[in-house]
Formats: sequence, C-alpha cells, structure tokens
Amino acid sequence: MLSVLDLFRIGIGPSSSHTLGPIRIGKRFLEELRAHVALESVARVAVELQGSLALTGKGHATPKAVVLGLCGLDPETLDPDYAETTETRVNSEKRLSLLGECEIAFDPEQDIVFAFDVMPDLHPNGMKLSAFDATGALLFEQTYYSTGGGFIATEKQLSTPAPKDVITTGRKVPFSFASGAELLEHCAREGKSIEDIVYANEDAMRPRAETDARLDRIAGVMNACIERGLSREGTLPGVLQVTRRAPAIWRGLQDRPHANEAERLFDWLNVYAMAVNEENAAGGQVVTAPTNGAAGILPAILKHYCLNGEDPVRDARRFLITAGGIGLLYKQRASISGAEMGCQGEVGVACSMAAAGLSAVWKGAPQQVANAAEIGMEHNLGLTCDPVGGLVQIPCIERNAVGAVKAVNAARLSLHSSEPSKVSLDQVIETMRQTGIDMSSKYKETSQGGLAVNVVEC
Repeated sequence: MLSVLDLFRIGIGPSSSHTLGPIRIGKRFLEELRAHVALESVARVAVELQGSLALTGKGHATPKAVVLGLCGLDPETLDPDYAETTETRVNSEKRLSLLGECEIAFDPEQDIVFAFDVMPDLHPNGMKLSAFDATGALLFEQTYYSTGGGFIATEKQLSTPAPKDVITTGRKVPFSFASGAELLEHCAREGKSIEDIVYANEDAMRPRAETDARLDRIAGVMNACIERGLSREGTLPGVLQVTRRAPAIWRGLQDRPHANEAERLFDWLNVYAMAVNEENAAGGQVVTAPTNGAAGILPAILKHYCLNGEDPVRDARRFLITAGGIGLLYKQRASISGAEMGCQGEVGVACSMAAAGLSAVWKGAPQQVANAAEIGMEHNLGLTCDPVGGLVQIPCIERNAVGAVKAVNAARLSLHSSEPSKVSLDQVIETMRQTGIDMSSKYKETSQGGLAVNVVEC
C-alpha cells in the first residue's frame, strides 16, 4: 500500500510531472551515480527530455527543474525565490554544482536536449541522463520516468512486472485494499468509516501524531498558497501574458460582505481554486493534490468547508485522509498523469477526491463517500489535457475552479441516497483508464491538439 501522504507532496509549480518529477530525477541520478563513481570524476552531464517532457517541457519549466535537481535541491523544502535565483545564476554562469558539492560546466541550452521525436513506450514522460568524464567517456547513464504527481521510476522499475502477491511484498497494513469494493468491505465488516480504515493503515506506517502533523502541514501549505494567490497582482510568466484574476475577484467579495445570492458560493470556490493555480503557474509553493495541474480543487474545498468550520483541525484531517484514500485507488488502478490519462487523470481525479472528502466531512456513510467519488469522476471522463503554449494556465486555472464547484455538487448529490450508485467507483476508475488508453496523444499533455492548436499564443 502507498500512503496517502505520498499523494500530497509539497513543492513548486507549475507541474508535478514536468517540474517536481524532473527535480527528483536529477537528484536521484546523481545519488545513484555517486554509488558507482566519485562525483569529482564527472566533467559533463547531458539530459535528454523525451515525449511530453520535450513537447511541453519549456512551458512547464522542465529545464529549470533539471538544473534544480542536479544542484541537489529538495522540492519539499525548496524556496521558490531561491529556485529562481539558482536557475538565473546557472543560465548566466554556465556552471552548476552537482549535489552542491562538485562544480562543472553546464549550459542548459546545450546540455538539455528536447527529443521531440522520441515517445517512450513505458511512459510518455521520459528523461535520460548521462555523465561523462574529462575524456568524454561515459561514466553512468540511466533513463527515468516522471509518472505523475511527483512520482518517479527507473526504466527497470516500470518494465518489471508487479509481484503477484502485493500484500506480502508491499507495506504491511491491517486493511490492504486495491479496489473501492475492498475498501467498502473493510468498512462494513469493521463498522468503520473510510477515514478510520485509511488512518489504521497509516498507523501501521508511522505514529498517529506524525501522520496528523503532516496532514496539518499540508493543510497549512494549501491555505498559505491561497492567501498568497489572493494578494499577488500582475501577469503570469510566459508568452500568453495571462493576468492574475483571483485578487480582483477577492476584492469584489470583500466589497460586498453581506451579499447573499446563491451563486456567490461559486465565487468563493472559484477564487480559492484560481488563487492556487495562479500561484502554481507562477512557480510558487503548492501541494500536489494529486498533481500540480489540479492543485486548486482540494484547497478550495478545504478552505471553504473545513478551515472555516467549528472544528477546522478535525475537519481538515478527515477531508484529506478520506480524499487521499480515494486518490490511492486512482494511483494504483489507473494513473494520475495527464500525459497518460489526459486531464481526467488530474482535474477529474482531484474532483473525485474532493467530493469524497467533503461527503465525509458532511458525515456521509462509506457508501455515500464512494458514490461522491464516482460522481466526481463520471462527469470528467474524457477530459483532455491540451495546455495552450505548453503552459499550465489555459485552460488549467479555470478548469480547477469549475472542478471545485463540481466536487461540491457531487458531494451534495451523494447525500441524497445511501444506496450504491448504478455505476460503481471501481467501474468509473476502469472507464477512466480505458478512456485514457484510447485517447489520442494529441490530447495528453503534448499541446498538439485541442485548445493548444486553436488558440493563438500571443
């Protein structure tokens, strides 16, 4: 079993698969290299970006991520301003320090190659790194894949079949589940909520106090991201010159504190989600939920329905632990990578997770929580990932706002019946997986179709 904390990764924008993943890959490559040869013997490092990492890498700040990873920086503790300064310095001086220890010549324009013609078979986000000595001899070479949500894997890991007995070879937990049906069976047999079952599994991995502390930190970072996004004016980076809209919407809400039209709920959810995704687009600190491209949906629900409630700590933990449990099903049974599934694997999964979490906060029974998750995904099936200009801005920012509203509606619908829905959560996850396989690569984070080719970039 994965941990729900594996899904919520703190890092910087704009992309979990194209920014966080490559940072982690760059650092991991050098750590593995150091196990074979001394870093002092390295004179040159070359990086080849493949598939979606090449096609939308510039807009997703992948070259910057490569530099940060080779410098040995950790996404979770990385300050966005320091990241910007580091990239600027390397681009100017054409030198970097491997893991902060050994300095070599490195020109991002020359040493990072965009292999637009290479589409890897194992996963669309391929990244090959090679290290050479002063004579040009190859010292070490490895191919990695950024599989979505900041997760990474080597070529060997992805090409090796999963063990048949995952329960005995994986983490030992009391309530292992690989499907929604198994999760609900645990709940029924034990008379527990989904929150209880997921917590019990987390307790087998670490003390409860540590889990809660990390959940509290995740909630805090999500909230802080919203606060920054509500106050920072200006234009987002990139050729599209998109203006931040969250601050203006926020001011409008503050100017009319007593307005009570029903549609005002949309404004609150919209402004919180957009604040996060505008910060993400600007390279700010965000939490993968489960990805950067979909990072605004869970924080918007968390802020409006949990942090403003009577018991914000309890509600935030319940929301995140339940949403995380649902997210594990998508990660294990399908994918949360836009390059594999399209945006249904990012915004669709986030909507499903948020709907489940909110249903739990509203005291929904386990079946109702599962129904909320199913509704949240069912109406995102087929959602494409076609970012204009390869930037995580259009349609990504607004899409998170719409996804947050949709998640609340899904949670609300789930409470009207306690019966299993006609379409089960497992069936909708499998449908998403099949749809992602069938979807043309033009619509899976390559910017080769859809809005990306029908909208002028300037």
